[in-house]
Amino acid sequence: MNYKIVNGAISYGAETILEEINFEIKEKEKIAIVGKNGSGKTTLLKAILENEMLEEGIGDVRFGVYKQGNPIIGHLKQIEFESSNNTFLEEILKCYEELRKLENKINQLQESLQEKTNDDLIKEYTQSLERYKQQGGYTYQKEVEIAIKKFGFTEEDKTKKINEFSGGQKTKIAFLKLLLSKPDILLLDEPTNHLDITTIEWLENYLKNYPKAVVIVSHDRMFLDKIVGKVYEIEYASITAYSGNYTFFEKQKRVNYEKQLKDYEYQQKEIKRLQAIADRFRYKPSKAKMALSKLKKIEQMTIIEEPNQYDLKTFHANFKLPVESGKLVVAAKKLKIGYDTPVAEVSFELYKGEKLAIIGENGKGKSTLLKTLMEQIPALGGEYEYGYHVKKEYFDQQMEFLDKEVTIFDDFSKEFPKLTTTEVRKSLGAFLFSGEDVFKQIKVLSGGEKVRLQLCKIFKKEANLLVLDEPTNHMDIMGKESLEHLLQAYQGSLIFVSHDRYFVSKIANAILAFEDDRVVYFKGGYEEYRQNKEARQIQEDQEEKVKEPKKKNTNNLYLQNKEKARKQNKSKKLEVQIEQMEEQIKGLRQEMEQEEIVTDYMKLKELQDEIQRIESEIELKMLEWEALNEE
Repeated sequence: MNYKIVNGAISYGAETILEEINFEIKEKEKIAIVGKNGSGKTTLLKAILENEMLEEGIGDVRFGVYKQGNPIIGHLKQIEFESSNNTFLEEILKCYEELRKLENKINQLQESLQEKTNDDLIKEYTQSLERYKQQGGYTYQKEVEIAIKKFGFTEEDKTKKINEFSGGQKTKIAFLKLLLSKPDILLLDEPTNHLDITTIEWLENYLKNYPKAVVIVSHDRMFLDKIVGKVYEIEYASITAYSGNYTFFEKQKRVNYEKQLKDYEYQQKEIKRLQAIADRFRYKPSKAKMALSKLKKIEQMTIIEEPNQYDLKTFHANFKLPVESGKLVVAAKKLKIGYDTPVAEVSFELYKGEKLAIIGENGKGKSTLLKTLMEQIPALGGEYEYGYHVKKEYFDQQMEFLDKEVTIFDDFSKEFPKLTTTEVRKSLGAFLFSGEDVFKQIKVLSGGEKVRLQLCKIFKKEANLLVLDEPTNHMDIMGKESLEHLLQAYQGSLIFVSHDRYFVSKIANAILAFEDDRVVYFKGGYEEYRQNKEARQIQEDQEEKVKEPKKKNTNNLYLQNKEKARKQNKSKKLEVQIEQMEEQIKGLRQEMEQEEIVTDYMKLKELQDEIQRIESEIELKMLEWEALNEE
């Protein structure tokens, strides 16, 4: 399978969105499309699906869209429900319609073979079983069960009709159908939005092992790092391809920029030097020939373009904390939270300067805890108290504005009536609202612009405790990085809810995790918490095994144990082989980051091809390992 756009472009009326698209998707490739909000990422995804949007670009080569193998392309907006009276499970199982038909055929053949046997029937039955195995017949039911559970649906939800679910739940069901239908090219636009960390981690593993091609638009850097091996960046209406994951792309982009700038500056100096010689001697008969040769040398040069500056336009704030809090900022002891009945019990202490991240599955009570701490809803038990001189400000992810008809300027001025026009403009300018932008009405703002306006107001109030509920929602990668820098420099205390693991790992020095049936407070960063959680899980599993009663002996126990030992031995060997190959990949990635390799594009491609080959081998060994462990 191969899909390629050569010298394409997209425009709306007189406005050019993308001027030269050279984009390729190969079989099993995992690709990211990155760029600032509004750069054209979603538009490109749409054009991959709807080729009529494309036109000829500004390049020299002939425009065309080339498809090898007639690939099936899957996108969330294509997913529809045939009938809202179907149950949730009925809709999901439609992804396996052909497999289930094959299942019925095998059952019919089994019945026929009980009545009579002949070579043709046996051959057909054997071939059908082989096809069933190859298409995942023995594992699809388990795959469905795991996916349903990981997306937060219950056993009861399986029998509910589609029309009984909310709009948000229907979107999640459609997303689930898209994943399980396994198109040749899977197009995902911000797939981690509104998913909790547990679901994101499951989706990450699912996409890593997805047997076909995936193209992802996402602002989740850790998610991209774990999945993709190729990045296309959209900047200044053009597309640039990079090999490697997101972190490698960032390094490579910096190196490419610095090299091109250096080459450009050197060439400009050389042109200036040659031109100066030519200008000096061109009118002297004895030197005219030399002057002409210098001009010819300039003409023969392949001119190096000056590289575009990084698009680093971002927001910032000058922190002022007129009043510092006492040492203890807030403490909660057996605090019961919820609306009518408690959903969780929480205990923690936050001290001056600490940054506490609240993480966990959706619906467990994270936002409810923030609303309780902000005294918007009453506690249902236990207690919490604030320390001395605590001045707190709250960012609500719902971002409700009292009057959506007013402009940005008026909305901000209403909060800070003592500020002059110049001071208001300066404050808004720091958060990228400049010129005529300040006269935009609230109702026309994008999600990212609303976040920036709310943050601008919160930071201006100079609180020493910030309580933020999902502040990075709707932000592009550069926006997230800007907020990271702001919060790292912030001298006050911080409590925030986030599903962005990269953001959490950059900011938090304490974690409050809403786990399955408990809330765990951990003093340390996200990576330390994750390691601690894994260690706890291993210990709990071992304790559970000790509690398990011993199985009774059976007549064929010896044979069972022998076969089990053989499979366990094979499984361990596979694990060792997989680990060795993963180490190989790690070594190759480190080699790609070496200074002398980064600019050697032939060597980079060679290394990337080798990584993809090893990844394919790992995939096959993982399937074999899973089959052994299921047996």
